Amino acid sequence: MKAFVFPGQGAQFVGMGKDLYESSALAKELFEKANDILGYRITDIMFEGTDEDLRQTKVTQPAVFLHSVISALCMGDDFQPEMTAGHSLGEFSALVAAGALSFEDGLRLVYARAMAMQKACEATPSTMAAILALPDNKVEEICAQISSEGEVCVPANFNCPGQIVISGSVPGIEKACVLMKEAGAKRALPLKVGGAFHSPLMNPAKVELAEAINATEFHTPKCPVYQNVDARPYTNPEEIKKNLVAQLTASVRWTQTVENMVADGAIEFTECGPGAVLQGLIKKISPSANAHGVA
Repeated sequence: MKAFVFPGQGAQFVGMGKDLYESSALAKELFEKANDILGYRITDIMFEGTDEDLRQTKVTQPAVFLHSVISALCMGDDFQPEMTAGHSLGEFSALVAAGALSFEDGLRLVYARAMAMQKACEATPSTMAAILALPDNKVEEICAQISSEGEVCVPANFNCPGQIVISGSVPGIEKACVLMKEAGAKRALPLKVGGAFHSPLMNPAKVELAEAINATEFHTPKCPVYQNVDARPYTNPEEIKKNLVAQLTASVRWTQTVENMVADGAIEFTECGPGAVLQGLIKKISPSANAHGVA
């Protein structure tokens, strides 16, 4: 079975999508439609902006979404997904690719999510860190210990065996990095991000996102979409909407998602979007899987 997967925030780079815009009439049309919907020329920032401009959550999320979805749609007849999934923000791309959301509604929701998250980030200083080569249960144990002491510290992304991203308050993450290294982590690397994504500190953004999602028309997707909150496949629009809201403060269970997709018959994974991060993670989770990007 063919699985299509879509990256999240962090995969962006200056120049992303420019080749698509210049070589495909469909891509150009969709990018220009996005400029109109957003009310500013996001293509200018994507194609020729600065890293700093592109790293703003309110720009990054729609930019990665656009590159991902347009890459998929420009595949023509080669784009025949039998299952889809996306990492964090990429879940919205996966839903558009599967037909659960229109391109326009997907973009509006991603922008609403990005603006709500940016506001939450600005309200409370917070951050994230990557923990390498420490068992999942040890990472969870240290996070629980720090949380019990009054700081926010939670596992945010289960990316692949031996790679977990944690999320929380600045003091909580600083303390966690020290304890993780003492416990035997190969690295505890603070990340350059706008805030504590997939943590309770995103709760303020949940209300706004829920309103936007509930006001949007969702359709039954043409194939199962494996969602981040529990790594299971969904086709029921109401369940999909509920999971999308929950995803904002829940862990991204990417390792389990890929394992479940392989168990359900996925033999070929195509990553649509900037970078090749998901291909690397998939090969670590399931070495026998065929993972590649869009040609």
